Amino acid sequence: MATTRDWAEQLDANDELAVYRDRFVPIVDPGLVAYLDGNSLGRPLLATAERLEHLVRHEWGSRLIRSWSEGWLTLPERVGDELGRVAIGAAPGQVIVADSTSVCLYKTVRAALALRPGRIEIVTDTSNFPTDRFVVDGIAEQFALTVKRISPDPLTGVRPDDVDAAVGDGTAVVVLSHVDYRSAAVADMAAITRIAHGRGALVVWDLCHSAGAMPVELDAAGVDFAVGCTYKFLNAGPGAPAFLYVNSKHHNGFRQPITGWIGAEDIFAMADRFRPAPGIRRALSGTPPITGMVGVDEGVALLAEAGIGRVRTKAQALGRLVIELADEWLVPLGFTVASPRSDELRGAHVMLRHPDAERLSQRLIDNGVIIDFRNPDGIRVGLSPLTTSYAEVWHALSVISDVAGTGP
Repeated sequence: MATTRDWAEQLDANDELAVYRDRFVPIVDPGLVAYLDGNSLGRPLLATAERLEHLVRHEWGSRLIRSWSEGWLTLPERVGDELGRVAIGAAPGQVIVADSTSVCLYKTVRAALALRPGRIEIVTDTSNFPTDRFVVDGIAEQFALTVKRISPDPLTGVRPDDVDAAVGDGTAVVVLSHVDYRSAAVADMAAITRIAHGRGALVVWDLCHSAGAMPVELDAAGVDFAVGCTYKFLNAGPGAPAFLYVNSKHHNGFRQPITGWIGAEDIFAMADRFRPAPGIRRALSGTPPITGMVGVDEGVALLAEAGIGRVRTKAQALGRLVIELADEWLVPLGFTVASPRSDELRGAHVMLRHPDAERLSQRLIDNGVIIDFRNPDGIRVGLSPLTTSYAEVWHALSVISDVAGTGP
């Protein structure tokens, strides 16, 4: 097996997506070897910088408050429709950009519970992202509900059999992540959703580690609700607004708990009582964050141009490269590959475990390899197909090998 730098550079020479690296703001840090944390914060687009300048100078600076009626008010739906089409398999009118992931999750879980009155149980898993677990626990405490926790195999993630064993007649909603934030294990969305529906429960999917990195087919899978962030693989920027999806079959009964004025039927009526807007717009609460939404719009536009299929193919190839190099260079140094080896079952990152991972992570960052430490012993190698090169991965793994092999 060839694992030379020349081999990695040849992979870059044949990479159809390599041209998109020039569409991002250049990194000027001379000490940076590799940025492998785009699954926590994606890099900024040049188009976003230009669009923000136009926003400040023209839309905000010159048109002032008139810009609300000249396009700003419809951005949450317009960008949501495009995000649904390009990235998550949702027909128009079902996706809207709003709030943070935590707030969107709270809204959708509460809405699902309201659609299943009399049921007193929420199912989630012990490996779910902290936000998801904390939101579920908070809602359960608030409404005296029971939380049933699946304890999945860390390497495979939550499987359909796990859900089948956990969901019962009293389950109102199942809350799971499509891609495990530690192992990158991909859950079988369609099968799990069918199982939950078979027991009369609804499902809320967290797409934070899949939206923009792999095809998602929400409509085809019959998903009820989904949420996700935009600052990872969609490169929308730090704190950029999240999105939520509500299947059209639930629109008439969908009631979200934070009923702000912007989600009303007529926002300028200043009515005495809240009357929800028709369709997905009722999911809104407060004033849309226009500056943040610009980044979402540009990130989705670039993804549409690149194609989610090609992005997924490269993510799988980058993951294979990490695993191959880890097997050759890092396993002899005490590392373990803690992500699925099957391309189909692995998202766009690879988890490497090591007993001294926390200390090694800081040394790697100090040596120009930006990765994530994940408690208790994980080094997460993020692979953003539009910005990560094969040579970058090769250099990063080489540095990891050198740092781990030199001791304290």
